[in-house]
Amino acid sequence: MEDKHHSFDIVIIGGLGHVGLPLGIAFAGRGLKVCLYDLDQKKADTVRSGKMPFIEYGAEPILKEALKSGKLEISLDAGCISKAEYVIIAIGTPVDEYLNPKTRAFLEFFSKIKTHLHKDQIIIIRSTVYPHTCRQVLNLLGNDGGWSISYCPERIIQGYAVKELSELPQIVSGLSDKAVEKAAELFSLLSPKIIKTSIGEAELVKLFSNAWRYVQFAVTNQFYMVSHNFGVDYDKVRYAMTEGYGRAATLPTAGFAAGPCLLKDTMQLAAFNGNNFLLGHAAMMINEGLPNFIVEGIRSRRDLTKTKVGILGMAFKADIDDIRDSLSYKLGKILRFHGAKVYYSDEFAKNPDFVSKEELVKESEVIIVGVPHSAYKLLDVPKGKEVVDLWGVIKRNVK
Repeated sequence: MEDKHHSFDIVIIGGLGHVGLPLGIAFAGRGLKVCLYDLDQKKADTVRSGKMPFIEYGAEPILKEALKSGKLEISLDAGCISKAEYVIIAIGTPVDEYLNPKTRAFLEFFSKIKTHLHKDQIIIIRSTVYPHTCRQVLNLLGNDGGWSISYCPERIIQGYAVKELSELPQIVSGLSDKAVEKAAELFSLLSPKIIKTSIGEAELVKLFSNAWRYVQFAVTNQFYMVSHNFGVDYDKVRYAMTEGYGRAATLPTAGFAAGPCLLKDTMQLAAFNGNNFLLGHAAMMINEGLPNFIVEGIRSRRDLTKTKVGILGMAFKADIDDIRDSLSYKLGKILRFHGAKVYYSDEFAKNPDFVSKEELVKESEVIIVGVPHSAYKLLDVPKGKEVVDLWGVIKRNVK
C-alpha cells in the first residue's frame, strides 16, 4: 500500500493512547508501515522497548514483532504527519465541566496540524465526535474540493482491542466517494465486514452505542436500588428473570457504569438533541448516584466515623488498569467525607497508597467491590465482615 511519495502507509495521531496504539500495532501486524505520533515521551520510551504502557491483551507480541520488522515507528515530531498516505486521528474528545462537548478544542487541534496535511492524503477521524464535527473539519481545512475526510468510529472494548479489531464490523463513512472507498480498503485489512454509512449515520452510531449501554446499566442499577429498599436480593431476582428466558437475557449485573466514554457520549448526545434526552439524563442521575446510595446504606447500619471500609478495585472495568473516571474514587471520597477510614486496592492499577487485597480484607470491617476483577472470585472473606458486592463476585465466598 505504501506510495513512493510517502515514508509511511499510516500515521496515527494520538498513537500511544488506548485507541491509537492497538490500532497501530494491528495494522503493522498486517505488514503496513505505521508511525505512531504522540507527545508523551515516557509512553514513547515504553513502547519503543517493546512493552505496552497499559493492559491490552494479546498486544505485546505483535508490538515486539512490528518493532523488530521495522513496520512500526514512534515519533514526537509533528513533521511525520505529512509523510503518510493515511492520517488517522485518535485523540480524546472530552466534555467540559458542564458536560458539554469541547468541539472547539478538537477543531483547534486541526488548525495546529493543518500545515502538515495535504490533499492527496486520506484523513480518517477515529475519535468520538459531536455530530457535524467532520464537516466543520472540512470547512476549516478549506471546503474547496480535494480533501478526503472519512469518519470511522472505534467500537472496541478496553483491553481487548486487538482481538475485536479482527472480529467486529467496521463502520466507514466519508465526505467524498474517494474517502469512503480508501478508508474501506484500509480497514478491510483488519475487519471481516465493512458497513458503509453516511457521516451523520456514523456519528450517531457511536453516540447511540455508548448511550444504549449507559441506559442499560442505569436500568439494572435502578432495579438493584428498588430490590435493596424492598429487602430482597437483586442477584436472585435477576437470576430468576434471566435464566432460560431469552427476552431478559441482556440484563447486565448491577455495578458502577464508569470509564471515559459512556457518560461522556451520553451527554454529547443530550447536548446535540437540545438537552432533550430524558433517558440519558435519568441514566446519569442513577449511575452517578450509585456511590451515594451505597454509602447511605452503610450509614443506616454503622457509624462511619468509627468504621474501616475497603474498596476492592479502582479501575473502571474488570481486569484492566485504566482508572479514568472510575466511580470507585467517588465512592472513596464520599466515605471519607462521612469520616470513614478507607483502604484502596487494585489488581492492575498501581498507586503507592494502595494495599493488597489480603491486607484490605484483614483491616476492613466493610468491604465494597468497586470492580469485579477475576482475582476476587477466589478471595475468602472471614465471617463477620460486611460485604457490599453489587457484581456478585465474592459475597458467596464469605465464610
